[in-house]
Amino acid sequence: MQTMNIEDTADAIARVKAFLLSLQDNICQTLELADGKGSFEEDTWQREQGGGGRSRVMKNGCVIEQGGVNFSHVFGDAMPASATASRPELAGRSFQAMGVSLVIHPHNPYIPTSHANVRFFIAEKEGEAPIWWFGGGYDLTPFYPFKEDAQHWHDTAKKCCAPYGDEVYPNYKKWCDDYFYLKHRNETRGVGGLFFDDLNEWGFEKSFAFMQSVGNSYLDAYVPIVERRKGQSYGERERQFQLYRRGRYVEFNLVYDRGTLFGLQTGGRTESILMSMPPLARWEYGFEPAPGSPEDKLSSWLKPTDW
Repeated sequence: MQTMNIEDTADAIARVKAFLLSLQDNICQTLELADGKGSFEEDTWQREQGGGGRSRVMKNGCVIEQGGVNFSHVFGDAMPASATASRPELAGRSFQAMGVSLVIHPHNPYIPTSHANVRFFIAEKEGEAPIWWFGGGYDLTPFYPFKEDAQHWHDTAKKCCAPYGDEVYPNYKKWCDDYFYLKHRNETRGVGGLFFDDLNEWGFEKSFAFMQSVGNSYLDAYVPIVERRKGQSYGERERQFQLYRRGRYVEFNLVYDRGTLFGLQTGGRTESILMSMPPLARWEYGFEPAPGSPEDKLSSWLKPTDW
C-alpha cells in the first residue's frame, strides 16, 4: 500500500470530508425531487470512542418507502479486527474512516433497490508515513428486471470509469459480482455495478478523483430508472414478491457485508449501520415461482452478466 507524506494528511482528510458532505447534500436534494413528497430527516450523532456523523432517512415518501443517506467520520486508537484480518501491517495504528453510504428501498416493486458507498481510510503510527486507501461502488437489485434499466446502470458505471483506463470498469464490475454474491443461495444480490477497495496505487490525487467520479455518477445511474418505473401499476402479488426478495437483501447484509461488520466492531451507531435494512421483508419456506412467470424470470438474472 502507498504511504502519504505526513504533512499532507490534514489537508487530504479535510478535502475528502468536504466532498463527502457535499455529496450527501446533493444526493438527498435530488432524491427528494424525484420522490416529489418525502423529505430526508437528519439525525446527527457522536461516537463515544471518537467521531460521529449525520444520518438522513426518508420514510413513506411518494416513491421511496424508506431510504437512508448517511455520512460518518469515525476515528480511534486501534483498527478493528475486520480491518486488520487481511492487513496485519495495520495493527497498532490509529485510524480515521469516513464515507457516504446509502440504500434506497422504493414502494413500487418495479423500481429496483439501489445501494451506493464511497469511503476513505487512513491509518497512522508515530514515526511512520500514513497508510491510506479509497473504496466504494454501487449496485442495483431489481425484483422485476428490465434489460434497458440494467444496461443504463452499467453504461453509466462504465462511463464514470472510462477516463481511468480500459480495464477499470471490467475489473470493478467483476469485483462487484463476486462481492455481492450469496453463497448459500448460489445467486448474486442483483445485477451488480461497481465495487472497489484498497485503492491507492494511482496516488492520492487520481484515486480521490476516481472516488468522486463514482460518487457523482450514482444519481445519473439511478434517477432515470426511478423516473421510468415510478408510474407503473402493481398489485399485491408484486408487492409480496418484492418483500420476499427483500429477505435476500437482509441475508447478505447480516452474513457477508464487511461494512456492517466494520461498523459494529468499531462501536458505530447501530441505527445508522442497520439503516440499509428494508422497512418490511418476509421469508417463505420452500417458495418456488411458477415456471414462466414474471417472478421466475428474475432467477435467470442473478448471475454475472455482461450488460
